[in-house]
Amino acid sequence: MRVFDQNRGKQYQKGRSPGSGPHRFGVAQMSDTETKTKTKPKIARPRRYMVILLNDDYTPREFVIRVLKAVFNLSEDQSLRVMITAHTKGKCVVTVLPKDAAETKAKEATDFGAQEGYPLLFVAEPEE
Repeated sequence: MRVFDQNRGKQYQKGRSPGSGPHRFGVAQMSDTETKTKTKPKIARPRRYMVILLNDDYTPREFVIRVLKAVFNLSEDQSLRVMITAHTKGKCVVTVLPKDAAETKAKEATDFGAQEGYPLLFVAEPEE
């Protein structure tokens, strides 16, 4: 049913507002029966790396705890647990981070030990 819009001087179909037809702005719109599907590409999560503390028999325990607290922001208790685990088992995972961050933290902690003359060693390895 067509109705005359007295304010605008145009005719339009009842139930629709003026300018909302299928050819508004010269572009045909989709009908109700047509559907558009969009698929999102799956983005793979970046591979994570473990920062591992390797045991040595020369670096003092107190220094290892100080490095763990300074570089990895661990508490006193967490640092002690990581240090004791590395001492008894030979190595211990300190944290798991994206590759760049893990490599940066491992280098920073290893350099911290080297500055003081200790063979303290942290490595970054891919998580399994």
